[in-house]
Amino acid sequence: MASTIASRLGTRPVDGLSVRFVESEKRETDALLLSPWPESVFAYEPIWSRLADLAHLVAVDLPGFGHSQGLDSLMSPRPMGEFVAHLADTFGLDNPHLIGPDIGASAALFAAALHPKTFRSLVVGSGGTVFPLQLAGVLKEWVEATDLKPYRGVGRQIVAEAMTTLERYVPSDAAREDYLSSYEGDRFAESTRYAHAYATDLPLLRDLLPRIQTPVQIIAGKRDAVVPMANHEYLHQRLPRNKLDVIDASHWTWEDGNDEFAGLVTAFWRGGYVETASRTPEAPQ
Repeated sequence: MASTIASRLGTRPVDGLSVRFVESEKRETDALLLSPWPESVFAYEPIWSRLADLAHLVAVDLPGFGHSQGLDSLMSPRPMGEFVAHLADTFGLDNPHLIGPDIGASAALFAAALHPKTFRSLVVGSGGTVFPLQLAGVLKEWVEATDLKPYRGVGRQIVAEAMTTLERYVPSDAAREDYLSSYEGDRFAESTRYAHAYATDLPLLRDLLPRIQTPVQIIAGKRDAVVPMANHEYLHQRLPRNKLDVIDASHWTWEDGNDEFAGLVTAFWRGGYVETASRTPEAPQ
């Protein structure tokens, strides 16, 4: 799949920013995919062909992540959610499915809350959503860092270390180099600003979750060392229409658990999202 993604890479101006994307062949159904952090659109290599059999895919590096141009005003979940909804319009996607793992989870949920008719379904997981925050390991360190100086100029080293936590999946050479180059220099340090904004934006999301009527598939990794299960259970308790599945994988469910991940997504897209029962969410604490 590396050659498929590499050969289809492109950039597109969106609101004055250069946004990198990769697109599959046209299908009757559309889907928008948001890259995780600190990775890029290459994160979808192991599941690309299976998803592309069902839908026309557009995967993007969000502003400030991967190889997309950044903008300070977008480096927090709520404005990024607005941008995600605008991406669907810019690419001419008709009521697309939306996949937002990792940092994409909070943006996807804001997008669905603020633009309730834009997306057909959501797939989220492996991202911080609980407030007060419940994070662990190196992610907790990144989010709580008050000084960006230690992260400047060493982005490649930080991403290389993060990649060692993959348990089974080995990224292609093209993917690995893309991840490293995406955050070299000060790029990684600047990207942490998004996670720092969790403290201000996640309380807003908490109040919006019970209003989201878009069906949501939540996918959690059983051995996620940085995003505790509490984040997934929090969404499961508050979203009116959702399904939670825990798969045998690390944080990187889309790679380490790619077979199970793709199976859950394709089943959801084939009709599972329609069958997701509505429930009365628990009142926020």
